[in-house]
Amino acid sequence: MINRNDILSMEYLKKTEYTGCHQGMRYRLEGVAGEPEGKRLRCTVWPEPFNFLKTPDELKESAEFSFDEDGVTDAVAWMNDRLFEEKDKWEHAGDCWDSY
Repeated sequence: MINRNDILSMEYLKKTEYTGCHQGMRYRLEGVAGEPEGKRLRCTVWPEPFNFLKTPDELKESAEFSFDEDGVTDAVAWMNDRLFEEKDKWEHAGDCWDSY
């Protein structure tokens, strides 16, 4: 389970993206421009073993949240939902080295 404390502060997220991994699932949080409400927090998850740039877009799943502390908490909850709902996908993610 991913915890809020696993993610760096809002001050960090204001400057750059944050990446991490947990049990076969890699994730990235980043600030993106949103209309009309302003900056949003995009959270993207994908299976190991590769990084964000080397993983095909069709293997990535994203959601957007408010760019504040509540948004980070919501993003963490969403990532944990993905971990639970797609458990087999993450458990076997490391087996895919030769499939890309």
